Amino acid sequence: MEFIIRDAVAQTGDTAPSNPILSFVPLIVLFALFYFFLIRPQQKRAKHQKEMVAGLKKGDHVVTNGGLMGRITAVDDNYVGLEVAANVQVKVQRHAIQTLVPKQSGK
Repeated sequence: MEFIIRDAVAQTGDTAPSNPILSFVPLIVLFALFYFFLIRPQQKRAKHQKEMVAGLKKGDHVVTNGGLMGRITAVDDNYVGLEVAANVQVKVQRHAIQTLVPKQSGK
Protein backbone atom coordinates (compact mmCIF):
# COMPACT_ATOMS: atom_id res chain seq x y z
CA MET A 1 0.00 0.00 0.00
CA GLU A 2 3.01 2.27 0.04
CA PHE A 3 2.47 3.17 -3.61
CA ILE A 4 -1.01 4.61 -2.77
CA ILE A 5 -0.33 6.29 0.57
CA ARG A 6 3.02 7.95 1.00
CA ASP A 7 4.66 8.28 4.38
CA ALA A 8 4.34 11.72 5.90
CA VAL A 9 7.59 13.55 6.29
CA ALA A 10 7.90 15.88 9.23
CA GLN A 11 9.03 19.37 8.47
CA THR A 12 12.21 20.30 10.19
CA GLY A 13 13.69 23.66 10.82
CA ASP A 14 12.88 26.62 12.96
CA THR A 15 10.06 28.80 11.80
CA ALA A 16 9.60 32.28 13.17
CA PRO A 17 6.18 33.10 14.63
CA SER A 18 4.05 34.81 11.98
CA ASN A 19 2.81 38.34 12.36
CA PRO A 20 -0.75 38.28 13.82
CA ILE A 21 -1.76 41.26 11.69
CA LEU A 22 -0.98 39.33 8.51
CA SER A 23 -3.36 36.58 9.58
CA PHE A 24 -6.24 39.09 9.45
CA VAL A 25 -5.49 40.27 5.91
CA PRO A 26 -7.51 37.49 4.19
CA LEU A 27 -10.44 38.21 6.51
CA ILE A 28 -10.30 41.92 5.69
CA VAL A 29 -10.09 41.19 1.95
CA LEU A 30 -13.08 38.84 2.21
CA PHE A 31 -15.13 41.46 4.06
CA ALA A 32 -14.23 44.07 1.42
CA LEU A 33 -15.36 41.71 -1.36
CA PHE A 34 -18.65 41.02 0.41
CA TYR A 35 -19.20 44.75 0.90
CA PHE A 36 -18.56 45.76 -2.70
CA PHE A 37 -20.31 42.81 -4.37
CA LEU A 38 -23.26 42.15 -2.01
CA ILE A 39 -23.98 44.83 0.57
CA ARG A 40 -23.38 48.02 -1.42
CA PRO A 41 -25.47 47.07 -4.50
CA GLN A 42 -28.33 45.95 -2.25
CA GLN A 43 -28.27 49.30 -0.42
CA LYS A 44 -28.30 51.16 -3.74
CA ARG A 45 -31.31 49.16 -4.97
CA ALA A 46 -33.17 49.79 -1.69
CA LYS A 47 -32.46 53.52 -1.91
CA HIS A 48 -33.66 53.64 -5.54
CA GLN A 49 -36.86 51.72 -4.63
CA LYS A 50 -37.57 54.07 -1.72
CA GLU A 51 -37.12 57.15 -3.93
CA MET A 52 -39.35 55.65 -6.62
CA VAL A 53 -42.15 54.87 -4.14
CA ALA A 54 -41.89 58.36 -2.61
CA GLY A 55 -42.17 59.95 -6.06
CA LEU A 56 -45.34 58.17 -7.20
CA LYS A 57 -47.95 60.48 -8.66
CA LYS A 58 -51.37 60.27 -10.26
CA GLY A 59 -51.22 59.02 -13.85
CA ASP A 60 -48.07 56.87 -13.48
CA HIS A 61 -48.21 53.34 -14.88
CA VAL A 62 -46.85 50.80 -12.41
CA VAL A 63 -46.50 47.09 -11.72
CA THR A 64 -47.07 45.72 -8.21
CA ASN A 65 -45.18 42.91 -6.50
CA GLY A 66 -48.18 40.67 -7.14
CA GLY A 67 -48.06 41.33 -10.88
CA LEU A 68 -50.95 43.78 -11.22
CA MET A 69 -50.33 46.40 -13.86
CA GLY A 70 -52.28 49.62 -13.85
CA ARG A 71 -52.47 53.39 -13.80
CA ILE A 72 -52.39 55.30 -10.52
CA THR A 73 -55.66 57.13 -9.90
CA ALA A 74 -55.22 58.18 -6.26
CA VAL A 75 -52.23 58.63 -3.99
CA ASP A 76 -52.39 58.54 -0.19
CA ASP A 77 -49.69 58.39 2.48
CA ASN A 78 -49.91 54.60 2.74
CA TYR A 79 -52.10 53.47 -0.17
CA VAL A 80 -52.31 53.92 -3.92
CA GLY A 81 -55.41 53.49 -6.06
CA LEU A 82 -54.78 51.57 -9.29
CA GLU A 83 -57.03 51.34 -12.31
CA VAL A 84 -56.28 47.86 -13.69
CA ALA A 85 -59.08 47.83 -16.30
CA ALA A 86 -61.88 50.15 -17.42
CA ASN A 87 -63.84 51.09 -14.28
CA VAL A 88 -61.95 48.53 -12.16
CA GLN A 89 -59.94 50.06 -9.34
CA VAL A 90 -57.97 48.39 -6.60
CA LYS A 91 -56.23 49.81 -3.57
CA VAL A 92 -52.68 48.63 -2.81
CA GLN A 93 -50.06 49.66 -0.31
CA ARG A 94 -47.39 52.05 -1.57
CA HIS A 95 -44.51 49.72 -0.78
CA ALA A 96 -46.18 47.00 -2.90
CA ILE A 97 -45.32 48.97 -6.05
CA GLN A 98 -42.40 47.23 -7.71
CA THR A 99 -41.59 49.38 -10.71
CA LEU A 100 -42.68 52.19 -12.97
CA VAL A 101 -43.35 51.21 -16.58
CA PRO A 102 -43.60 53.29 -19.74
CA LYS A 103 -47.13 54.53 -20.43
CA GLN A 104 -47.39 52.69 -23.77
CA SER A 105 -46.72 49.22 -22.30
CA GLY A 106 -50.13 49.05 -20.58
CA LYS A 107 -52.08 49.14 -23.84
